[in-house]
Amino acid sequence: MVARHARTSNRSSRRWWLGSLGIAVIGAGAGAYVVNQPATMTTTTTTMATTTTATTPPTTTTTVVSSFTLSAVGDTDLGNTPQLPADPATYFAPVKTALGADVVFGNLEGTMTTATTSKCAASSSECYAFKVPPSYAKVYRAVGFNVLNSANNHSYDFGAQGEADTSAALKAAGIVQSGLPGQIGVVHAHGVSVAFVDFAPYYLTNNLLDFTQAAQLIAQAKREAQVVIVYMHAGAEGPAADHVTRATETFYGENRGNPYLFAHAAIDDGADLVIASGPHVLRGMQWYRGRLIAYSLGDFTNYHAFATVGDLALSVILHVTINARGVTTAASLTPLTLEPGGQAIVDPTHAAWGFMNQLSTQDFTTSAALIGANGHVTLPPGA
Repeated sequence: MVARHARTSNRSSRRWWLGSLGIAVIGAGAGAYVVNQPATMTTTTTTMATTTTATTPPTTTTTVVSSFTLSAVGDTDLGNTPQLPADPATYFAPVKTALGADVVFGNLEGTMTTATTSKCAASSSECYAFKVPPSYAKVYRAVGFNVLNSANNHSYDFGAQGEADTSAALKAAGIVQSGLPGQIGVVHAHGVSVAFVDFAPYYLTNNLLDFTQAAQLIAQAKREAQVVIVYMHAGAEGPAADHVTRATETFYGENRGNPYLFAHAAIDDGADLVIASGPHVLRGMQWYRGRLIAYSLGDFTNYHAFATVGDLALSVILHVTINARGVTTAASLTPLTLEPGGQAIVDPTHAAWGFMNQLSTQDFTTSAALIGANGHVTLPPGA
């Protein structure tokens, strides 16, 4: 197996490379649209029994706090025109059931466009520009995805047209997009409004290197929704990048941010959950101020796009249940393995669990979020 890296002047394309819901979008000039109205918050009222005196005791009201389920995965890529699967839906088939949730989120690596002019020079052998047909948005929606991230180093691979085509394709398929400059995606599930604020270390996305901008966007998201989920595309890449260093991470000289510092700042600013991908390998998880941080969910189903050797073949689907107060009340992981060629299947050996637990313990000691024998994540004290 050979791993190659690519460099561009403005945006990175280096890769470890081998051959129902109401939805609103805010920002990026897209305007806002709503497909269905959100459900109403459920409440119940219990009346205490009266005594034999003439005084009537007060009524006790119990509010049931609504919750929603989320499934989240890392980097996804269904090919690169003209290298495309004969039937892209078959690549999701082994994991479709495991993805089931009210909200299904993934990182979209690349574009959905018919544009022909890419960021890569015709003579370049170390620059990668990814695109699939716009019709592939329906494939993602059919498997359950209703939120896809564009804050990464490939959302502008085919310039402004590629970006616009991708946004249009996602909107037409009923998928909320998040992560472009100033863009926040909001969905509604069971009466809970959920905002996605996504970041990457690039000026053509919500920029995680600009902490002031990040704080402002998270504050805006908190005004728009009850629950705020932050995604970050951050960190170095490859099999040696599985640890959270707590320092600024670089990849071939490019500043990829400080994932540890950014994730903590995002929660300090009001985020209720932080999820990430980008290193193309799993990383550990941590509880911080009662909120979960998953520092890298690794790679997900793809078509001959990412390396699948050693630890790079391990992946997961993160499942969380979050209530309207932003509290994670349950979390678990479905372990996956990537077959040669990039198709994800459920892993009966659960190898990802042990790998992530080792990383979490080494990197975060007492604040580690650990996975039990049944795949459930142990909640922090008091949860």
